[in-house]
Amino acid sequence: MDENTQGEELDNIVILNDEEGNEVKFEFLDVVELDDEEYVVLLPVAEEGEEEEGEVVILKIEDNDNEEAEEESYVSVEDEEVLNKVFEIFKERFKDDFDFVD
Repeated sequence: MDENTQGEELDNIVILNDEEGNEVKFEFLDVVELDDEEYVVLLPVAEEGEEEEGEVVILKIEDNDNEEAEEESYVSVEDEEVLNKVFEIFKERFKDDFDFVD
C-alpha cells in the first residue's frame, strides 16, 4: 500500500449497505481476533451537517466460499459478551489514540 498523504483519507473508508439498501460510509479502524474469529471495528463517517457520535460498529468477518473473488462479508454480532470483549481489546490497543467514553 502506498503511504503517500494524497488520498490517504480514502484508503480506510469502507462503504456498506444498510437494511434499506442505503450506502453508509465507515472508517476502518481495526481487525480484532477473538476465539479464532475475526471482527472488524468501524466508525461511521458523519455526512456534512451531521454531528459525529463516535460510536463504533463491530461486525464479524466471514469469508465467502467463492475462492476466485476472495471477498469478505461483514455480519452483525448479536452476542453482547462477544461485542464487549472485542471492544475491550480494541480499547486497549488504541487507548493512546482515542478518548473512550463509557
